[in-house]
Amino acid sequence: MQVIEANGAQIPTLGLGTWELRGRVCSRIVEQALRLGYRHVDTAQMYDNERDVGEALRASGVRRSEAFITTKIWPTHFAPPDLERSVKESVARLRITNVDLLLLHWPSSRVPLSETIGALANMKRAGLTRHIGVSNFDPHLLREAVSLCPEPLVCNQVHYHPRLDQSATRKACAELGLAVVAYSPIDQGNVKKETVLTEIGERHKKTAAQVALRWLVQQGVAAIPRTSRIERLSENLAVFDFVLSADEMARVFALGSGSRLEG
Repeated sequence: MQVIEANGAQIPTLGLGTWELRGRVCSRIVEQALRLGYRHVDTAQMYDNERDVGEALRASGVRRSEAFITTKIWPTHFAPPDLERSVKESVARLRITNVDLLLLHWPSSRVPLSETIGALANMKRAGLTRHIGVSNFDPHLLREAVSLCPEPLVCNQVHYHPRLDQSATRKACAELGLAVVAYSPIDQGNVKKETVLTEIGERHKKTAAQVALRWLVQQGVAAIPRTSRIERLSENLAVFDFVLSADEMARVFALGSGSRLEG
């Protein structure tokens, strides 16, 4: 699996999102993904499936050191004492010593960022996470978070797919040395409606979803598509055996800008 390096972290380029996956379905999908070669699994306190992800990790037979586990702190837990308690509970539910990446799930106006970001850094210092980052931060807030944090942030996880322009976020992350992690990278399956992606896919004998994922990978963006279907796991993983041309990349970028390039 290819990785993206940022401030000491090595984030597997393709991972598995687990939003809305719970119980046995979640455990089965995550276990199978790990067996197929996925090494990056994304969960969150709000998803209510950390326990299921932990069970899948143990059942998969994959060594803990080989899996990159991300979880996210919900904003209601951003006050420093609540944050620490919630992270300890997350690690306990996962039944692991620490997570690989701990993120602030969304910005919050209720707790000062300076307090929350300091508490997040303390979780790294306490050994509860190897790396820290944020999610859904706009460029201005991202710069503020980096300036306030006493430990290096490694990523900003954002909603990103071909029909959604995230050029400002990508530019800010590049300037700050942060990785971009894309959730909902195939727009909950809606990328299949884009004829541009379908046409490009036909040239490479790939699906529209695979083209969308490849487009992200070629930008140096990590993608964490979610699926509840076992058969989709292998499809989403098969994006490292073809390359999009510069023209094809430009045509996909044009989808997010609202224009269409012929090709």
